[in-house]
Parts: sequence; structure tokens; C-alpha cells
Amino acid sequence: MLSPAQLLAGYASGVFPMADRADDPELYWVDPPWRGVLPVGGIHLSRSTRRSLARGGWRATLNADFAGTVKACAARPETWINAPLHRLYAQLHAAGRAHSVEVWQDGALAGGVFGVSLGGAFFGESMFSTRTNGSKLALHWLSVQLQDCGFKLFDTQFLTPHLASLGGVEISRAAYHRRLATAILAEARLAGPLPDAGDLLARG
Repeated sequence: MLSPAQLLAGYASGVFPMADRADDPELYWVDPPWRGVLPVGGIHLSRSTRRSLARGGWRATLNADFAGTVKACAARPETWINAPLHRLYAQLHAAGRAHSVEVWQDGALAGGVFGVSLGGAFFGESMFSTRTNGSKLALHWLSVQLQDCGFKLFDTQFLTPHLASLGGVEISRAAYHRRLATAILAEARLAGPLPDAGDLLARG
């Protein structure tokens, strides 16, 4: 059975775990030939998303409901987050190595994202949205906070069209390993407080 230390060692070597489905207890390591990364310091927001943010009613929290965020990310017809991964992420969160950003609109949970940190590298695992722009703003808040906390790499594992529209790019395995080797040596710690919506809007 995979331990939290083994999981972190996997991330440090450039691989990450997945399951075929929620009810499959087995895990396997993934090392894709191309890797998705998002910019650190803020993602690209469309005009409509920026207008929504400017209208107010938005706020974000850090680690306010980590377990709930992971559960929401896994609540879909097909998911790679099985019971062993739920347990491992909970253990990493208790050790200060896994984090969540929750986004709220008018007091209601609108979206969120969670991932694992190691040195100055953040490995984004999954995101969810219950309202329009919820996951986009969660990624933007997280990206800005990563820069403020000294992070150098925001890994998204794979690049989807959605992530590409937010400024994500795809780099080769070799390029990713070079960036990872530098990033994990950086001294960084993800902590709050998160900027308010007005400050976030001013950041781009």
C-alpha cells in the first residue's frame, strides 16, 4: 500500500498516481511524454469572467474544507480518485503537504481546486465548479497565491483545451523534469491570507 512518503517521492521524480475508477483499489504511476503547466502569478481570465469578478460577491479561502473539495472533485460519473487516494491526500493535508482553495459567490460554494506541494512545486490534482467561473477563479486565486508564497512551478499533469484557454502550455517530459528539479529546491510554503476579490482583479 502506497505511503504518503512514497507518494511525495513519486512527485519528486516526476510521476503521479491515478486509479482507473473510483471502485478500483489499485493505483498506478503516470509519466506522460508531455506535461501541462499553468503560469505562476495568475492565469488568463476572459472579459466575462473579469466582469463577474468585478460585480462583487466573490471570495476565496485556503484549506477551509479540504476533504469537501476532494469529495466534490471526485463526484462525477468517472473519476480517477479512489479510496486509497482519498486517504493519502487526507494524510498529506494533515502534514501540510496538500492544500485546497475554495471559491464562494454570495456565500455559496462556487468551485475549488486541490493539489500537493513539494518545495516550490505545486501539483494541481483536480478542480470542480458548481457555478459559472467557479473553477476558473479558484485556479486564478491559487496561481496568484503560489507566486506570493515563492512557488516556481504549477503542474496540471495534462493540458486540456480548458486549461489552454487559461494560459496553460504543454512541455516535454525532459523540460518538465528540468523545471521540477529546480522548483522542488525552492523554499516555499502555501499559506494565507488570500487576496480579496478587488486585489485579485488588479493582479490581472
